[in-house]
Amino acid sequence: MRPLTNDETKTFFEKLSKYIGENLKLLLDRPDGLYCFRLHRDRIYYVSEKIMKCAATVPRSDIISLGICFGKFTKTGKFRLHITALDYLAPYAPHKIWVKPSAEQSFLYGNHVMKSGLSRITENTSQYEGVIVYSMSDVPLGFGVAAKSTSECRHADPMNLVCFHQADVGEYIRNEEQLI
Repeated sequence: MRPLTNDETKTFFEKLSKYIGENLKLLLDRPDGLYCFRLHRDRIYYVSEKIMKCAATVPRSDIISLGICFGKFTKTGKFRLHITALDYLAPYAPHKIWVKPSAEQSFLYGNHVMKSGLSRITENTSQYEGVIVYSMSDVPLGFGVAAKSTSECRHADPMNLVCFHQADVGEYIRNEEQLI
């Protein structure tokens, strides 16, 4: 476990700010204590400072993970957000998309959201903005990127894409064979 370098921090925070904007500060200064991000084996973990200090006594080679994995750096240096961060990012997301019950399963299978499956979208969502995809019962389903702005969605055809799929909670089931 080590702190992030300046380049890693910049790349990571740019990705997070795409989904939660200025609410990034709320992740670090929480009412239940201070939290921080640490890098371990190309993965970034979100961990409280109390637990991090306790883990400092354990050798690095013995630590498998610590805290919540927010994502990993690829070999090319880009950051890929994991679905495990969804529960921590969803409350702070300014841009959201709600899908109809008929489109939930399609999204959970890894497909993009079409206009016919769109129920609601937050106002002032611009094109290519990071969004959190919700079910109609306000359960976060995954991450996406808005393919169209809010105003463009109103006049789009039912078969047009409105949200590009990035990650969803169904990945656990689809990637089960790789985990074993």
